[in-house]
Amino acid sequence: MKFDLSQVTGFLLADSQADRVVPPTGFTAWLTLFSAAVMAFLAVFALALSLATGRLADRWGNELARTATVRISAPAGQMAAQTAAALRVLETTTGVARARALDDEEQAALLAPWFGPDLPIEDLPIPRLIEVIETGDGFDPDGLRLRLAAEVPGAVLDDHTRWREPLVRAASRLRLLGWFSLLLIGAAMGAMITLAANAALAANTQVIQVLRLVGARDIYIARAFVRRFTLRAFGGAIVGAGLGCGAILLLPRAQLEGGFLTGLGFQGWHWIWPLVIPLLAAGVAFAATRLAAHRTLKDMP
Repeated sequence: MKFDLSQVTGFLLADSQADRVVPPTGFTAWLTLFSAAVMAFLAVFALALSLATGRLADRWGNELARTATVRISAPAGQMAAQTAAALRVLETTTGVARARALDDEEQAALLAPWFGPDLPIEDLPIPRLIEVIETGDGFDPDGLRLRLAAEVPGAVLDDHTRWREPLVRAASRLRLLGWFSLLLIGAAMGAMITLAANAALAANTQVIQVLRLVGARDIYIARAFVRRFTLRAFGGAIVGAGLGCGAILLLPRAQLEGGFLTGLGFQGWHWIWPLVIPLLAAGVAFAATRLAAHRTLKDMP
């Protein structure tokens, strides 16, 4: 099929004769504009949710994958010796960039959210923690566990796998839920526009019959409906997407202590995506109205 620029130009430019077929105001006009605006507004938030959870999954995966912890449980008299032995093992392990033992102040800071800032950590049998930073290639956790078991009996390696995988899996599923919500929003908007187009066609049955008597073809009549409803949906979606972006800008900016809730939004080139929403809304309106118009005109006597 050849591309005909005149058809595109004729679709975009106003046609006063064809536009008389479709009522410029009324229930169907407001329903189309309102549904497109609301769906575009919701689509902005669904898109922001999907992109934010994608960033969250990547960050959790990258940060937790590069770190590990060695926990040493030993009597007070042997704690320093076993900590030094564990550090020697880690320093000679391929894939370990650096390792250091946390001091009492750092361990107290880790326990403060649960036990308060005045925890007498020096009087409690708390294990010593060693922070392990991996290289890009990482290390062999099974091999390291065997070495630690042989040389440092009180050492336990935690490579954060049991913490990382559920978090990343939950964020990934939430991202899929965001994309699925976008599909549902598009389907709901298509259904509403189809109802509005069917109502407009039914309300203009007499006008359509007169146009047929004077020689108007069904494709001409359908094009008038498709054009009017597509432009209405496009205009409503622009308003809804603009309001959605404004609401996103009012949300708190991403902060480390705020976690996920302060990172819900667009970053960098992701701001291009909201600009696509009105175009997608116009595409949904075009397909829904075209299908409804051709089907209704075919069944109309």
